[in-house]
Amino acid sequence: MLNKAEGGKLRKILAIDGKTQRGNSNKNQKANHIVSAVDEKGFCLGQTRVEEKTNEIKAIPELLERLNIKGTIITTDAMGTQIEIVKKIRQKRADYVLALKRNQGMLYEDVSLYFKDIQMKESCEYRKTVEKARGRIEKREYWQTDDIAWMKKGKKDWSGLKTIAMTRNTIEENGLKTVEERYYISSLEKDVKEVSRAIRGHWMVESYHWHLDVTFREDGNRTLEKQASDHLNIIRKMALNILKVYEVGSRPLSIKKKRFAIGTNPEKHLERILEL
Repeated sequence: MLNKAEGGKLRKILAIDGKTQRGNSNKNQKANHIVSAVDEKGFCLGQTRVEEKTNEIKAIPELLERLNIKGTIITTDAMGTQIEIVKKIRQKRADYVLALKRNQGMLYEDVSLYFKDIQMKESCEYRKTVEKARGRIEKREYWQTDDIAWMKKGKKDWSGLKTIAMTRNTIEENGLKTVEERYYISSLEKDVKEVSRAIRGHWMVESYHWHLDVTFREDGNRTLEKQASDHLNIIRKMALNILKVYEVGSRPLSIKKKRFAIGTNPEKHLERILEL
């Protein structure tokens, strides 16, 4: 449990990612692609639709411009790791923890090579967590360093860059072991607990999109008109935001079970929902 002083130090994490409405496509048009901003509590705070002839790289700055992100930590997947997006984040007085993949070319290669050097890795701040559930063991390891003087070009191009980080996720299940390593750049000071919280927190936007697919069956909806499909996406997100805070009875229920309970007797719950 956090005491009051520790709780006040935690900064809001805002995860940004895109999701395609697969049921919105046919041979004559591409499906809508919606970029959403989801906080660590699982609430969507904003979204923008990617125009057919553009991509997330242009949509993310537009979304950030409409949001008050001052003091937050922005996370994205590798698609959002772009120089102009970083500039927008820093202009809005926020920090970032952004994933790297091979599409970043030399930046990815340089950071991955750094962490492959054992001596370099030993100088990093380190954190490890282990979770066990139903015969599955997941170990998460985090390394972070502010030793980036060697990144002369990178430091100049990436506004506010202060640290780089690496994660290694090791999963053991049914006698099988899988290992995945990922790399990040960040404007945060060296504090491996904070950067690991941001990296882990990005999972929330993926969970949010999972609910749209599984709980609301968005991909199965065949609405082809672009604007109508976009509006339905907004309505689903409004409903999901409400379901996250609304309690149907005395016992906690899943989002899916809450939907079912409300649907069986909507008059009973409508007044309480409107009071939220």
